Amino acid sequence: MFTKRQTEKYCDVLLWALNTARKKSFKKNDVVMILYDLAGLEMAEILQAKLLDMGVNPVPRMGLTSVMEKNFFEKANSRQLIFQTPGMQELYRRLNGSIHIYAPESLTHLSQIDPKKIGKAAVARKYLRKILEKREEQGEYGWTLCMIPTRELAKKAKLSMDQYIGQVVKACNLDKRDPVKAWQKTYENVTAIKEWINDLDIKTYHIQSARVDLKITPGKRRRWIGLSGHNIPSFEIFLSPDWRGTEGIYFADQPSFRSGNRVEGVRLEFKKGRLVKVDAKKGRDFVVKQLSMDEGAGRLGEFSLTDKRFSRIDRFMANTLFDENFGGRYGNCHVALGASYSDSYDGDPSRLTKERKKRLGFNDSALHWDIVNTEKKRVFAHLGSGENITIYEDGVFKCKGHKEQGSGRKGKGIRCKV
Repeated sequence: MFTKRQTEKYCDVLLWALNTARKKSFKKNDVVMILYDLAGLEMAEILQAKLLDMGVNPVPRMGLTSVMEKNFFEKANSRQLIFQTPGMQELYRRLNGSIHIYAPESLTHLSQIDPKKIGKAAVARKYLRKILEKREEQGEYGWTLCMIPTRELAKKAKLSMDQYIGQVVKACNLDKRDPVKAWQKTYENVTAIKEWINDLDIKTYHIQSARVDLKITPGKRRRWIGLSGHNIPSFEIFLSPDWRGTEGIYFADQPSFRSGNRVEGVRLEFKKGRLVKVDAKKGRDFVVKQLSMDEGAGRLGEFSLTDKRFSRIDRFMANTLFDENFGGRYGNCHVALGASYSDSYDGDPSRLTKERKKRLGFNDSALHWDIVNTEKKRVFAHLGSGENITIYEDGVFKCKGHKEQGSGRKGKGIRCKV
């Protein structure tokens, strides 16, 4: 496992991320929840001490073990499935921050559970997420999450424990003398790319690879976001598009673990924003049921690209947090089915009403499922001027030296500083 020094560094990075993620600064007596799995206890203890030193009130909460979670879905009746713990709503309305330490004992313990039961419980908890979304939009709440290596993760990724830990250490800059400084530098570089791409007047994105041919419409009042502190590690740059403009084929060449199920080779076909065909080499029935969880589950909630210059992750990790930030030879593209992010609105998200979100094509769902493609690809942008430019190729954003190609929203060429 990590050395004591590496764990301390990891905690320092998480606190940097938490402060970066929240629009307002933390102040004395704020409330921060530490949600951790059993294997993350040591990190939770260190974080509790550091949060107390900050003058905030840490609220530790251990998640269900894999046995408890399996017991719940096997034994819970219809009322127990939607039961909400007393006091949770009050706690969520007071939270100013949360840190989630993910350290799973099992990735397949729910493989025999009816996905409809899992979906029903998720929908019942959706109101808690809505509370936090609203508080985040108002600048009152920030969150981050991380992952602790476990033998189950290493086994499912087909890596030795030492290899798996090594990937985490590299990905989170824990091998650097000052990992927080390294993250701040990456933050500045990613910010430069976001400024470049957000200044382009893009009407449509076209993603092409060996098995992907997908067109995505960003929609009105959108902006690219990313490396906001919400995830460690995080190198992706993404937006929540207008789901109604999704056309074509998407294929996930990376496997995915979700709700105790492994799925492989997911292929999706969209027409006028709606999912019209679903296939998978493994776990198709589970995928179909997940994507029928609610009306928005089969629609696009996110489109993301990762630049390989920033990510040192080069192996499948059996964990979405790492896999959606895969660097490797060609970077990665991923889409998320289900819920969109209001942070992708280019105005004040706190002013976004439910009706306005609907008019702008922000998707709503209890589901948010990231599926990843790591193939060699090219992403074109069709501009309002009629130009077509390449914004991403072979794992790299093509902003450097592209002043002569791109037209900004004010008609000026844009050059990225990266």
